[in-house]
Formats: sequence, structure tokens, C-alpha cells
Amino acid sequence: MEDTYNTIEVESQGFFKDKGSKFYAFASPITNEEDVKEILYKLRKEHHGARHFCYAWRLGFKEISYRANDDGEPSSTAGKPILGQLQSFNVTNLIVVVVRYFGGTLLGTSGLISAYRNAAADCLKNAEILQKIIEKNIKLEFTYNELSEVMNVIKHENLSIINTRFEENCNLTFSVRESEYERVIQVFNNIYGVGIKHQT
Repeated sequence: MEDTYNTIEVESQGFFKDKGSKFYAFASPITNEEDVKEILYKLRKEHHGARHFCYAWRLGFKEISYRANDDGEPSSTAGKPILGQLQSFNVTNLIVVVVRYFGGTLLGTSGLISAYRNAAADCLKNAEILQKIIEKNIKLEFTYNELSEVMNVIKHENLSIINTRFEENCNLTFSVRESEYERVIQVFNNIYGVGIKHQT
């Protein structure tokens, strides 16, 4: 079962030049579409002399949502080549924006596609791409009688505790690698007195 994905945690940059036009590429990690708006706003402020801010982003793990934007360039000459590089590098949860300063000479359709693709590729080559594990959370409810057995399983399975609340009853939430999810749930189902409250 595939339960990993590739992404970045630190911004990276790339550059490409053709016939006087300069293409500055910026890769940034994102967690939602609101992040996209903030990144574009910031870049437009920093590069107010630029003509185009073309971009593509991908979000999600199993079901990947994506968008490509040509920002005034001829249709499919900018956003699509950038998106193609995100797919080629197999990365998600990030945006690549390519900022173009026009050099006075038209590049034509193939020239634009090549320029935006090369700028995005340079940016991603410079990025530190990390492999992350997809995890799910499980919340348990039990009494103090089951505490030592639960903690033994947590330790044995090397599970990461997210939070605990020990009052009259014990509540404990932990994360588990997605591919181990069903098996670990079964382990706790086999401990009498332990209730699985919810999973996310």
C-alpha cells in the first residue's frame, strides 16, 4: 500500500532566460488554496515590474487536486508546462510560480512552453524534496486497568502519542502509518476494555 508522498518544506528558486525575457521560478509549500493567494500577493508586491505571474499547484495525497494558470500568456503555454514539472518530479502540497519580465521579443508558443518548463524544472532541481509518510489518528478510551497493556503496545509498535487525558477514564490519541492502520486497530480491538472512539 502506497502511504508516502514527496513534498518540500523550504522555499526554492530557479531561473531561465530567453531573448531578453527573464523567468524567475519560486516553489513554496502549501496546505490549502488560501496559501496560494498569499504567495501570489507577496510575489506581485516584490516583483511589481513583472508582466506575468504564471503558476501551478498540487494538493493532497491519494486524491490530488491541482490547478494551472497562464496569467495572460497564450492558453496552455505557461501553467500547463509548470504543472507538468510538478507531475514529473512527483511532488504535492506545493506551488511553483514563474514570474516573467518581458524582454521585448516575442518567444512564440513553443518558446514560451520551453521557458516556463525550464524555469520550473530548475526551481524543483534546486529544491530539497522530502518523502513524507501519510498517517492517520486513532483515539482510544479505556480505564486505568488497561493502561499498562495499552502503553506496552504503543511502545512495541513505536506509535507517536499526540495527546492524552487521564481522568476517571483514560483518553489517548496516537498517529499510525496508514499502511499499518488496520493491523494496529485490530491489536487494540483484542485488548478487552479498550474502546476505539474515532479515527481520522
